[in-house]
Amino acid sequence: MNTYSVFPLGTLVMTAGVNGEVADNTDFSKFVLKSLSRHKKGDWGDMSQEDKSENDLALKMGNLRIFSAYESPALPKIWIITEADRSATTILFPDEY
Repeated sequence: MNTYSVFPLGTLVMTAGVNGEVADNTDFSKFVLKSLSRHKKGDWGDMSQEDKSENDLALKMGNLRIFSAYESPALPKIWIITEADRSATTILFPDEY
């Protein structure tokens, strides 16, 4: 995976639900890695234009949370959230929020 990032990710964590699905499903695991790569490059995924603009503002300000959502056919939707202080990035299912 390319290491280029437009902002610090901090500690990478995933919820138990995502971790279990990654362990059981190779396609989902690849989807998570691809989504994380998109997130760190500033591609906010399947978000409204308003939410994407909020993330762009968060990048500019440097002290706001960054939130992305990614979908792929036949795979569960995931969210990726980088904390406002850039100390951690969490990968989770929407129902785990």
